[in-house]
Amino acid sequence: MSTFRDLLNATKASIREVTTAEADELRQADGAITLDVREPDEYEQGAIPESMHIPRGTLETNIEMRVPNHDTPLVVICAGGTRSAFAAQTLEQLGYSDVVSVIGGFNQWKDEGRDWKVPAALSADQRNRYKRHLLLPEVGETGQQKLLDSKVLLLGAGGLGSPAALYLAAAGVGTLGIIDMDVVDESNLQRQILHNMDRIGDRKVDSAKKTLTALNPDVNVVTYDVRLDASNVMDILAGYDVVVDGTDNFPTRFLVNDASVKLGIPVVHGSIFRFEGMVTVFDPQNGPTYRDMVPEPPPADMAPSCAEAGVLGVLPGIVGSIQAIETIKLLLDLGEPLRGRLLAYDSLEQSFREYKVQVDPTNEVTYANRDRITVADLEGACAPLPLQPPPG
Repeated sequence: MSTFRDLLNATKASIREVTTAEADELRQADGAITLDVREPDEYEQGAIPESMHIPRGTLETNIEMRVPNHDTPLVVICAGGTRSAFAAQTLEQLGYSDVVSVIGGFNQWKDEGRDWKVPAALSADQRNRYKRHLLLPEVGETGQQKLLDSKVLLLGAGGLGSPAALYLAAAGVGTLGIIDMDVVDESNLQRQILHNMDRIGDRKVDSAKKTLTALNPDVNVVTYDVRLDASNVMDILAGYDVVVDGTDNFPTRFLVNDASVKLGIPVVHGSIFRFEGMVTVFDPQNGPTYRDMVPEPPPADMAPSCAEAGVLGVLPGIVGSIQAIETIKLLLDLGEPLRGRLLAYDSLEQSFREYKVQVDPTNEVTYANRDRITVADLEGACAPLPLQPPPG
């Protein structure tokens, strides 16, 4: 009859083991995953940064959901090297082709002074609330914690801001800033689902905060009951990771563009008109911006607002929801955001079309020129202001 030691020795003989120094090098390779198979209480006391945590007892049932590609390099670690050896053997039996177990485990890793940290941990209530996110390999606990640490600014608590804010709050984006200086009117309720009949006459930002905090108390809602202009735009935008633009006038869009380019903050832009909507991402550090797409505003009679032309009430729900998806993709670096791509939606045809947005080589309001950009109010004159001269 085999003893535990016999079983362990046989397991170690059948797998590849590496030292902590070798593991430290292997984990930094492109696509490699450090897989920590310790128990939750051990993991919460300290772990290798960016490691994936799956307790040994649930490895077989969870690994293929978390790591679907069987060719992924896996550096498996436990406290001392025993559980990781058995885990490595199991992974190979499941078809994973590039698996190593770390000799000495996390205890030796820590004793040698290698990089580690106490990971931010979700509470039991948060694990339950975000359970469907945690099941997604592309999100998981690390991604959910990143959302909770993120800050998103919504320009407007109206038709586009309402669905975007609701879904971002539900997703657990930790800080939502909302800027709007309007009050709730009964005519808003056909599409602005943050508000209700009891809130008519209330400030929109106050109504929005009540709705969002009731939906998810994890979210800190910061309100700005002001008109966005050159005197405050830089201070308001600074510190946010992403801006969700639900504005409906050209001067504000150009103002936001110039400030976001200067700060290097991506803007998820949405617009609606009657039965049609558009969404794109303006990322000044990685693609075209609003001034590349719209060098100058059209005449006023060619761009009526929704108040003048009308809008199907459900349309902003669709466009604002797409803005929320694009925001989360940016925050978590998921998929292919709509950088350089304009997604146009026609609700009557029930069709989507995609158009390329190119960088305008004549546009000087760029991130490379950020130190020379002058942010100013552009009422009636949305052309770029002269850049400050280069230093020296």
